[in-house]
Amino acid sequence: MRVKKDAASITFDVIKYILLVICSVACVLPFIIIISGSLSDNSVILRKGYSIWPRSFTWNAYATVFQAPQDILQAYKMTLYYTVAGTALGLMMITLTAYVISRKEFKYRNTISFLIYFTSIFGGGMVPWYLMYTNVLNLKGSTIPIWFPALMSPFLIIIMRTFITGAVPDAITESAKIDGAGHFTIFTRIVAPVLSPGLATVGLFLALGYWNDWYRSSMFSTGSDTWALQFYLYNLLNATQALRQMSQNTSISTANLPTQTVKLAMAVIATGPVLLFYPFVQKYFVSGITVGAVKG
Repeated sequence: MRVKKDAASITFDVIKYILLVICSVACVLPFIIIISGSLSDNSVILRKGYSIWPRSFTWNAYATVFQAPQDILQAYKMTLYYTVAGTALGLMMITLTAYVISRKEFKYRNTISFLIYFTSIFGGGMVPWYLMYTNVLNLKGSTIPIWFPALMSPFLIIIMRTFITGAVPDAITESAKIDGAGHFTIFTRIVAPVLSPGLATVGLFLALGYWNDWYRSSMFSTGSDTWALQFYLYNLLNATQALRQMSQNTSISTANLPTQTVKLAMAVIATGPVLLFYPFVQKYFVSGITVGAVKG
């Protein structure tokens, strides 16, 4: 039996859907403008500004970015390496740590939880952190300092601990212990199978952090062969702006240099893979955030 809605409910639904459409357009429109601008002629953008549809369609911006394809492919390869290796190891370490501090029978779980939380408030600073990796550990020039420091995050450990606490009741683990199961068996057979939403949530945070990072490459990379994609694009943008600045003091012409459209093309190149990957983990991501919010 279908319930007939009254006028107030219909009005509310209409307003709700209108606001939803407006918010959706407001979220999607910037991406459309970025893609359109990256395919437009730079001089037209400087004269008329940005638009939804490309003006004087051209691939000049992408040709400038890919003028050294082997370099950008190397940057993509290193970024994939940092992202995959860091996310996989980070998920393992964060999940195991969160499982340990979520167990009530662990005597020092509150102390360790406080120490983990403490690091999110206070830190030694950039200089001691840099000296530890370069002088103490002697890892200058290695790729390890680029991905290793981001493996563990207090925020992500707390999220995973909250998810484990809410998704796995103590009664289940106690029953498994009575049957003779150890912690490794409990984790692999009881806890891990129900952690898909939590793993997707934490994994997405880790992967985005590695994909968007450029700072550690700027500090520890000694050659362009270890640059992350974001740092490579950052250097390319600086080089483009330097040429434009130099042209103001000399007779060099940069009329054909797509300075504005290069920025937009870089944004498309950097965010494109993430936008393609996100829909596959969206349902797990939303579920993990919701469970953590309700159970925590």
